Amino acid sequence: MTFESFAKKHGLIIEYVVMDKWMRVPTQDKPNKRNGAYIWDGRNGAIINFAKHDNHIIYKDDVTRYDPLIQEKIRKSEKDKLDKQLKAKRKAVFIVTSAVQSAHPYLEKKGFSKGLVWNSLLVVPMRIDGDLVGCQLITPEGDKKFLTGQVTKGASLTIDNKGRDILVEGLATGLSVRQVLKEHNKRYTIHICFSASNMLEIAKGKRNPLVIADHDEIGINTAQKIGQYWLSDTEGEDFNDAHQRGYIGNIIELLE
Repeated sequence: MTFESFAKKHGLIIEYVVMDKWMRVPTQDKPNKRNGAYIWDGRNGAIINFAKHDNHIIYKDDVTRYDPLIQEKIRKSEKDKLDKQLKAKRKAVFIVTSAVQSAHPYLEKKGFSKGLVWNSLLVVPMRIDGDLVGCQLITPEGDKKFLTGQVTKGASLTIDNKGRDILVEGLATGLSVRQVLKEHNKRYTIHICFSASNMLEIAKGKRNPLVIADHDEIGINTAQKIGQYWLSDTEGEDFNDAHQRGYIGNIIELLE
């Protein structure tokens, strides 16, 4: 099996292969986003679909060859990765400290007024153990991206009111959950995880978290792996969609 066929089998959409560096690409389940990534050196490679895979999936060709420079390539790759992470972290600090509270079209569409805005982009800080490592940037049209090279695995935005751990994928869902729970005088610790695969990572070490699942195949499968979950009564909806039409289901009962 060729590398291109291998990548396609796992849902990646690759127009042409770029060698020797990680490349972000669309996936068959989310063709309008760069939700997949691959690396290929002409012999070995790896791919990941961030919505489906917890870890990278390794590819090796049918002929194993010894590369005397492999250790040096690995060392250089790791150094490049760390350099990019540091650069992304510094850029995130600059963006977050430069951003201001302002109205934003994406938030208005989701039923909210103001958020952290920088250069017309809605800024969602991403932290690991309180340390800023990057951010998600959302355009007025709702397109989402991360900073090049930043750490995303294990990163989240936490909205803490000293209550039960609640896991959600996106910002709008998290804000809707917070609004509903505040109206019902319920405490919460909401973790915005940014993807289903990262939700699994954030769930580690959490005691009895409640998942607010998107009503799609990936969202349901992820929630079932974690434990107790809320689900809209309408396929294709997330909590924000349901909340905007006045449906919150049994979320309050789940927190009793």
